[in-house]
Amino acid sequence: MSEAGCRPGCGACCIAPSISSPIPGMPDGKPAGVRCAQLDEDNLCRLFGDPQRPAVCRDFDFDAELCGSHREQALQRISALELSTG
Repeated sequence: MSEAGCRPGCGACCIAPSISSPIPGMPDGKPAGVRCAQLDEDNLCRLFGDPQRPAVCRDFDFDAELCGSHREQALQRISALELSTG
């Protein structure tokens, strides 16, 4: 695959999975399929590089197999993973 890392403006990992840890603006975390409060209008994380960013978000890395070749594929694959592990 030609993708070497996260696609700017994708945001799939900030929408598809549930996050159980607190996020600024979402003290109880977020359910799967819900847009994170920290995802801006360009689908970029407002907390990127900020110590308030949850560890689960900091630890998530682009994975070509999971993220696929485009945003819709990433949303579908991360959602399917969420369902299978939920």
